[in-house]
Formats: sequence, structure tokens, C-alpha cells
Amino acid sequence: MFNLPEKGDSTAFIGLLARAEGAVGKLEALLAPLASAFHARGESLYLVGGPVRDAMLGRLGHDLDFTTSARPEVIHEILDEWGEAVWDTGIEFGTVSATKDGQQVEITTFRADLYDGVTRNPEVTFGDTVEGDLVRRDFRVNAMAIELAAGSSDSSSSESELELDFHDPCDGLKDLLNHVLDTPQEPEVSFRDDPLRMLRAARFVSQLGFTVSPRVKQAMTDMADEINRITVERVQAELDKLMLGIQPWAGIDLLVETGLADHVLPEIPALKLERDEHMQHKDVYAHSLTVLRQATELEDPEEGPDLVLRWAALMHDIGKPDTREFHEGGRVSFHHHEVVGAKLTRRRMRKLKYPKHVIADVSQLVYLHMRFYGFGEGQWTDSAVRRYVTDAGELLPRLNKLVRADCTTRNPKKAARLRRTYDHLEERIADLSAKEDLARVRPDLDGNEIMQILGLKPGPEVGKAWKYMKELRLERGELDHDEAVAELKAWWEANHG
Repeated sequence: MFNLPEKGDSTAFIGLLARAEGAVGKLEALLAPLASAFHARGESLYLVGGPVRDAMLGRLGHDLDFTTSARPEVIHEILDEWGEAVWDTGIEFGTVSATKDGQQVEITTFRADLYDGVTRNPEVTFGDTVEGDLVRRDFRVNAMAIELAAGSSDSSSSESELELDFHDPCDGLKDLLNHVLDTPQEPEVSFRDDPLRMLRAARFVSQLGFTVSPRVKQAMTDMADEINRITVERVQAELDKLMLGIQPWAGIDLLVETGLADHVLPEIPALKLERDEHMQHKDVYAHSLTVLRQATELEDPEEGPDLVLRWAALMHDIGKPDTREFHEGGRVSFHHHEVVGAKLTRRRMRKLKYPKHVIADVSQLVYLHMRFYGFGEGQWTDSAVRRYVTDAGELLPRLNKLVRADCTTRNPKKAARLRRTYDHLEERIADLSAKEDLARVRPDLDGNEIMQILGLKPGPEVGKAWKYMKELRLERGELDHDEAVAELKAWWEANHG
């Protein structure tokens, strides 16, 4: 049972604590022996940080973080006896990890680190109190701890009861109740120690649905350029966690409002185009955030968040600032913005050191997102359908969602017309797929047949012939063998006769 703090006497506080108690209590058989082992060595053990927060939110996972008075070598000895597998790759920072019964634990000696204000790497210093450890953490909702102590077993049981004591020196419980992010110390101190915490603030806005306190937002704005002290790899990792959250558009918006995006993702604030006096084009920035939100709503809940789709939704219009043109009558155009946008996407994601396959998929979706608008209602010929499916390849399901998400018009008639047109396209794809293998459109003659028919050896001319036959296949569908041979010979004669 929790020994409740004095401030925990309100119904709301007690409700959060009761939820955490229930979540930790389910792990009593696993954690009581661990707590007993530390107690037997005269050491304390605390569940700490994100797991405490998540337990109160009803979302405790399988990775548990602990802090302890024990020094690393003692932690290692205890985990060697308790765990199924133990690793100490973080032991120089006071951290030893283990797994048992499908649960992973990471236990770290109390820390009281000092920062040099230049890098985010602290001078590792071990502390003596849990309060000193908690106050150095990033946000108050992550600066709560639950002390685990094995109580005396009763006469009818050989198992010790797990006693829980709640520690909250920074008022994290209050912030959790109010869904707000604030720092244990002054935010300027916290962010100067580790600028990555500013990105973590935006990430938690996305993951938890929280807001940041006014002083945190102001510090993020004033110190945005400090983010340049952080390595690209760490920036990329935080951006991905943000993008995979429950409301990534809110996290991105915070980055833009505070100026952090100017340093890590400048193409997004650049979407805030100045509106012309005729208001002939929509707010591209607001539109992009809406598309991101709508894309997440189209995801399959069983498959989970789709990082590639979300990045494509956010980046799909980043080519518009470079392609905007004004015309007579106030009309505004963005011709070929998808081409420019795909190039900008590749450039930005390379700078962020994304894997090549992620860059290729996201940029291809950006490149293809306008293909749908090149055809009017009811004008999807067999050839057009084949090309659409072939160009999308394995990205077709994502492209379908991206194009649907890209409809943000407030005009109900226009929205309904776009939905009907896309419904019609998907019907055409399904209908043609039933007759042809659209997923693997190939020329009716392969390279070996082409060489045999034309008497060619391997070389560029074979590639040109293959490309022609592929175009013919896309345009006219499957041909019988004799017809395909005749078309190939006619093409060769016309070009080499």
C-alpha cells in the first residue's frame, strides 16, 4: 500500500496514486524479491521517472527505470542473482540493466551530475539522496519516485508484501494532474545543462497530450539556438518519437512557435507564407498540420503509427514556398511543387541522417501526392490506373491515405466530390487488379527474348527496347506473344531502319 504524502489527500491525487499502486502491485511477485535484495544490502530502491508517470496514466510498459543508493558494483551483484540476463554497458554512468519474466529493468545510482554548458555530456557524479537525483531531471512529471521496500511477511504467507512510498519533491503530481510540463529547476538552467530537453518538451506534448508552462515556452524561444549543441543523431531520435506520438502536429507546432524548428526542420516554418491581399491560397502551414492529423486518423490501429506516412504528410507541400507564382486576377499557383518538395525532403532527411530506405519512401510519397489531381472525375483510363499503381509500388496503401488526408477544404461539396473521385479510383484499381497483376507490371517480352528477336547482345539498346515494351504494357495492358513481337519489331524498324 502507498503511504500517502500530505498533499495527496485530494480525490484527484488519490486517484492517480491508486492507479500507480495498482500497476506496480501487478508486478509485486517480480519486484518484491528485488526490493528485498537491496534492503538486505542496506540500500534503497526507487521506481523513477517515466514509469511512475506512465503508471499514473494507466500505461505502464515493460521497461522499468529505477534509481538507488547502491553503487554500480552492488547493483551488478544483486542483478546477477535476480535477473535472467544482465548487461553493464552503461556502468560508467552508474547504470546496470537486466531482464526477467519479460520485464526489463534499468537501475542507476543516484546522480548529482555537473554540466559544462558546452556539450550535453555531464561529469558523472553519484549522489546520496533521491531528492538530489530527482531535482536534476528534465520535467517535474518525470521527477517523481516510488520507493519499493519489502515489508514483513504475515504468518500465513512466505512472501513479503511490497511497501510503496511516494516521493514528489518537485510537485510533479500536480503537473501531471494539470497536464502541464514544467522543469524542476529554472528552465534556463535545465536547458543550458541539456538543450535536448527542449526537443523532449515537444516530444512529450505529442506523446502525452500535455502543454508546456509559459516559462518553459519562453525559455525554449530564448534558447532555441542552443539546440545546435546536440548531435544530429539525437535530434533525429527525438523527432521520430515526436512524430510517433498521439498528436504530432501539436509537437511540431511547438517547435515552430519557439523557433526550434528553424534549426532542426526549417522547411516547416517556411510554409508560413505571407498571404496575398486576395487570400487566394490557403494557409500552407496550417494545411500541412491538418494533413498530418488526418493521416494519423487514417492509420490502422492494429498496425500502429506509420512513421513514413506521417513524415510524408508533414513534408508533402514543402516545395510550395519555392514554386509560388502570382497571376493576373490574384490567382496563385505552385506548379511542380511536388518535384521540388521531393528534392527538399531528400536533402533534409539526409542531413538528419535517416536510413536510405526511409528517405526514398518519404520523398517518393511527396513526389507522387499530386498524381491523383492530374485526372478529373471519371477520367481514370486503364493506362492511367496502371501507371498510378506502378509508380506507387509498395507505397500504394500509404499514397491512398496521404491523398485522402490532403483534402482539407471547408467546402462540403468540393470535399464530397474529391472523396467520390478517389473512391472511383480505388474501385478502378480493384477492378483492374482482378484482371491483371498490377503489383508487378512487366513487359510482355523479357530482356533475353528481346535480344533473341532483334539479334542483339547485352547493351544500352536492349535497355531502350525493354523500356519501350514496358511503356507499351502500361498503355495497352497485356498483349499476346505474337502481337508483342510485332510491336517490338515495328519499333525497332522505325528507330533503326
